[in-house]
Amino acid sequence: MRELELKYGCNPNQKPAKVFSEGELPFEVLNGKPGYINLLDALNGWQLVRELREATNLPAAASFKHVSPAGTAVGIELDEILKKIYFVEGKEISAQAAAYIRARGADRMSSYGDFAILSDECDEATANYLKTEVSDGIIAPSYSDKALEILKSKRKGSYLILKMNADYKPAELERKQVFGVTFEQLRNDIKISADCLKDIPTQNKNFPDSAKLDLLIALITLKYTQSNSVCYAKGGQAIGIGAGQQSRVHCTRLAGNKADFWFLRQSPQVLNLPFKPEIKRPDRDNAIDVYIGNESEDLLETDAWKNIFTTKPEKFSDADKKIWLKNLKGVSLASDAFFPFGDNIERAHKSGVEFIAQSGGSIRDDNVIETCDKYNIAMAMTHIRLFHH
Repeated sequence: MRELELKYGCNPNQKPAKVFSEGELPFEVLNGKPGYINLLDALNGWQLVRELREATNLPAAASFKHVSPAGTAVGIELDEILKKIYFVEGKEISAQAAAYIRARGADRMSSYGDFAILSDECDEATANYLKTEVSDGIIAPSYSDKALEILKSKRKGSYLILKMNADYKPAELERKQVFGVTFEQLRNDIKISADCLKDIPTQNKNFPDSAKLDLLIALITLKYTQSNSVCYAKGGQAIGIGAGQQSRVHCTRLAGNKADFWFLRQSPQVLNLPFKPEIKRPDRDNAIDVYIGNESEDLLETDAWKNIFTTKPEKFSDADKKIWLKNLKGVSLASDAFFPFGDNIERAHKSGVEFIAQSGGSIRDDNVIETCDKYNIAMAMTHIRLFHH
């Protein structure tokens, strides 16, 4: 098949809409009908997880929304706390399932209604997890018979399932049109590897293997994230992604706040929230977000809590949050371009960042290095810009 009609373009009024290729389309629709944004998510996300798989030799996954990842990860085993905050206690978890569970867990609020991207075959364990989550579709290179049966029953049989041709190689030149003008450029086929981390201008030059893995995840994530962008990573997954901001420090703050929320979900205050058993996962996520955030008084100082909890929780004070966040350490941070000022490093330090990778090349590199040295942060200059639009 060389052409596929879509439901509509970016918006329902943008009809007709289609995708087409000079050769065969590199994917097959196994179920459902794709939309324009679905395919943008699927094809951008597939490139990301394919590169993560090649760079780490581990199953990889991404949770995509509006052409940027909400989360990315590789298939590292989950500890008991992560199982609890990702709602998978007592579940069978394969390596591919672990990768997607981690990817979706980076920012569960943003992953609501995502497109799931898998590097390896979708197995029964991954399908069973997806069955219980709100998701618009999935792309993977293959599906087990049982996984396909499970996914075809999702969303009353309309769940979008795409099978990607893992051997597909696109043309070196890529094109797109904007306002009747055709843009053409060489595909960004630069390879991200540990070799990118060899130029270390900071006093601390120690990058343990765990940090190298996290930085590879963060850098490859940024390669397919709308710029400007930064990514915080820890334990084999993104924990905060800041995308599409005009100011880099705003990216750093946005992603840092997401990383903080990810870690605050692991606090005793959140783990022990007395949810009523009938409260569904999306409602639990919303309630946790409110409980951790600035709107907690609206929840706890009114009768609203009675609709969610069996008993009224104690307020999670700002002082208690600061105490808990002091335990967040060993975080890696990557940027898709240089940090222009040391204020980015100041904000990163507040979220436990100890390892950084960025392109370098700012006229204030010396200030950025000095700020890293102030906090004993190890920083590598990759000399690679990863803008994506």
